[in-house]
Amino acid sequence: MDYQDCVDILEKLHGHVREALHEERRANVPRLLKALGRPERGLRGMLVVGTNGKGSTCAFAVSAVTAGGAQVGSMPSPHLQEHRERIRVDGVPVTRAEYAAAFAEVWQAVERHGLPVLASGLYAATAAVHFRRAGVPLAVAEASIGGNRAAARELGMDIKVVTGVGLDHTRLLGNSVAEIARAKAMAVRDGDHAVLGRLAPEAAAAARQVLDERDRLTVWRMDHEIHYTARSVDGDRSPAVVVDVTTPRAVHRGLPCPLPGAHQHHNLAVAVAAVDAMAERGHIGTPDGERLRTRLAATRWPGRLELVPGARLRDWTGCVLLDGATNPQGVAAVAPEILRHARADGRADRPPVLVFSSYEGKDVPGMLAPLPSDWPVVFTRTGSHECSDPSAMRDRVASAGRGPCLIAQDTRSALEQAGALAGPDGLIVVTGSLRLVGEARTELDLPPA
Repeated sequence: MDYQDCVDILEKLHGHVREALHEERRANVPRLLKALGRPERGLRGMLVVGTNGKGSTCAFAVSAVTAGGAQVGSMPSPHLQEHRERIRVDGVPVTRAEYAAAFAEVWQAVERHGLPVLASGLYAATAAVHFRRAGVPLAVAEASIGGNRAAARELGMDIKVVTGVGLDHTRLLGNSVAEIARAKAMAVRDGDHAVLGRLAPEAAAAARQVLDERDRLTVWRMDHEIHYTARSVDGDRSPAVVVDVTTPRAVHRGLPCPLPGAHQHHNLAVAVAAVDAMAERGHIGTPDGERLRTRLAATRWPGRLELVPGARLRDWTGCVLLDGATNPQGVAAVAPEILRHARADGRADRPPVLVFSSYEGKDVPGMLAPLPSDWPVVFTRTGSHECSDPSAMRDRVASAGRGPCLIAQDTRSALEQAGALAGPDGLIVVTGSLRLVGEARTELDLPPA
């Protein structure tokens, strides 16, 4: 089995995502791990759940863990350009050959024991197998959807992190913030150490109800056991932001936050608290302060307010801003940074052009609401079978007076249309879907990262 064989199998299984409610397929994940000889046994670390901020929090956590000299695996979800991005060691994606070798071992067990699983189960099992092969004892895993439904929950990591809760994936998780908070908090098991980001009162109360049912639990909450403040300092070229974080274990001062946006200050604080929880449990040593600052300063997370200057599309050259916000609260969080880029470098008289795609069931008008209504939008489709029809998305927002609204049938043509509208040295903003961001990165000749 080669890497493309793995990709073909996984893409086919993604067509069965709506079977996530199927108890048998979910129950088969632990059976699959048993058939593989329990590759997760001895794996320690954290599982990060939440509506937004999971990927950035995991990226910060990986940087912080490596600051203590430990080797750490990570499991981002979803990938942007290649499936192998979902398995990393010290932040670096595995090679295609390494991914294929681990996946082949998993797929052989699936076929040998007749264990149908969803793609999420294959991702989790493949990561566990690779970490066993590579001798990686620590992991930072990102849940795909929910908490109790997350296949990575079966890997048994005892630090559970909830970054935040908002209305998203309501078909699977519930139609209220309280229902979704309960689904997220269900990731926590007896004896775990739970780290909770800032939650709205309704979400906090629902999460508390779940956690009160658990035994031998340690809970650290933002604005209670965890506190942070962000402040500007003079940098080499421009003001930079540093964050002071206090947890029950330590006080960390002057931690650099290289990812743009005020929401990242919260994600950094949550990540540092989770790493302190790992140290509290003896999974890692306490990172040296200066080394921690150095590692955090080098944190990068592609596709989240990622600016690509000098981007080229046929005969167009300009800037492209990529952000994978996938729900209204996510777009609202990044909107100030998008607006800042729109005003930069004399662009105030030329509005950016949005390239937008989303999945079925998403609140498209709500996602676009935080951005100016007179910005042109090119609605397009990605290669995902769950992608909304561009015409349907346009129709949903056109009645609200947003425009002009155009349609493109794929990411490449959408970018080219946007470039023609933006003009030379203009700005294109790609948002609404991480799948769209990944396809745009490929069209811009950016390598998987």
